[in-house]
Amino acid sequence: MTQPESLSLQNQTDTLSANHIYESLRRTRPSSKQDLKNYIKVFLNIDVPAQQICTEHSAPLDYLWHAFNSDFISAVSASSAVKFLNGDCVVWANRGGGKTDLAAVATLLDCVFKPDCQVRILAGSEDQAGRMYQYLTAFLRNGFEKFLAGPVRKTGCRFLNGSSVDVLTQSQSSVRGQHIQKLRCDEVELFDPDVFNAAKFTTQSTAHVVAALESISTMHKPYGLMQKLVSSVIASPEQLPVQGEAISIRPPSSVFRPPLFKWCLWETIEKCTDRNCSQCPLWSDCAGRAKHAAGYLKIDDCITQMRRSSRAAWEAEMLCLKPNLENVVFDQFAPAVHIAPVDYDPNLPLYRSLDFGFTNPFVCLWIQVDKAGVVRVIDEYYRSRATIDVHAAELKSRTPYGESRVIATFCDPAGAGANDVTGTSAVRELRSLGINVRYRRSGIAEGIESIRRALRDGSGLSHLIISPKCLRLIEALTCYHYPDTHTPDELPLKDGLFDHPIDALRYFFINYARPIKNSQRLY
Repeated sequence: MTQPESLSLQNQTDTLSANHIYESLRRTRPSSKQDLKNYIKVFLNIDVPAQQICTEHSAPLDYLWHAFNSDFISAVSASSAVKFLNGDCVVWANRGGGKTDLAAVATLLDCVFKPDCQVRILAGSEDQAGRMYQYLTAFLRNGFEKFLAGPVRKTGCRFLNGSSVDVLTQSQSSVRGQHIQKLRCDEVELFDPDVFNAAKFTTQSTAHVVAALESISTMHKPYGLMQKLVSSVIASPEQLPVQGEAISIRPPSSVFRPPLFKWCLWETIEKCTDRNCSQCPLWSDCAGRAKHAAGYLKIDDCITQMRRSSRAAWEAEMLCLKPNLENVVFDQFAPAVHIAPVDYDPNLPLYRSLDFGFTNPFVCLWIQVDKAGVVRVIDEYYRSRATIDVHAAELKSRTPYGESRVIATFCDPAGAGANDVTGTSAVRELRSLGINVRYRRSGIAEGIESIRRALRDGSGLSHLIISPKCLRLIEALTCYHYPDTHTPDELPLKDGLFDHPIDALRYFFINYARPIKNSQRLY
């Protein structure tokens, strides 16, 4: 054998050996977060950002590691030895932040490394679901075709190890009856709430694969599904999104909360290396963050998008600071201004204001007004499916120092109407139980304007303080909104949730504006 022939044979042998090692590595499960990053870089040519930039945020790689690794170890939280019950998580990230792309990567990894893992893709629209699946099928063409057990179909594919992926449509019939291990819900903000509620019952663990429901979206609205999901998993109020935040009734600490993975523009923008910060249009938001970034969004593209958009849209879609408040009734409500510890002051007059309800909640607010005219909401009562006598007992027991301290109890004028079955009215029942209620008829718009004026008057001053104990009222002030497609003169949406605390507050302002007359009866 001549020397050239010998070298050619050696090269072929080396190539075969390198290919064998390469394919062997493809089938080797990453055992650490860094291994996972390297694997995705080598086999999919995607450099997943791994740097956390903002406080309380995550890196995109953190989500991917959670989605992949929760099946292989007993995941333990950083603060305690509590085993995660499942692989559930919530992902809140910016537009262009790679949410759909990374979810497709997670789906590929599930199917390659987790035998008999059934994955379903459900999105807020058919186009969005198809987009994640298109990403997945494109990844398969990077040498993963050999893992398939047949052709790639329009809405799903099968793998030799028994795993599969299918795309679900946004409908009850599509979701119900599914019993799978992984459900990835993309752009949850656009979901039909009934479909999402049905989807919660689709995942089941097997002996080797942990069930996971992943809820992925940008947060567009302060009253949407994503806001409810985020506020339900955040443990402390200070982690909630600023102005526009909803401080919801959160479960007790013993209740399992899936992790929240949140990232924004600064975790996904490219590293800034050669720009003058003082002349950069992004500086007021960036403040040097991009100098430490390691993402892929082009800085010039981000500057262009910022100039195209409104400030509200930029903060919601790219900075993930707060939802867009365009449709919110009380956009001047700011927790930092309007929420503060306020307790009963025996030197100030005490009022109550309530909104009737049975299936919908019965709401009562305890309110005082100080000498400067500041309205102080010191407590709230919120309960459904209870009779008037039960409510009356609660109101009396929770009123500081008894009924004699209450100057007036204001209510919904509709409560004076006689019930078709009992022949009496809520107002009459309360009065018979020792609670003297009064009311004044008014338009909804009039009451809303009074609340707005208290939140911030024409000079920019606030005249409303709410105790942190009033969680339902705080949530309502945040989320009370107009219909998504409304005319300028249309009233806010009566959703049976946020409107009742607002109505109770509205009745206070309407009635308090009219002086209470002391009458003297002659006998």
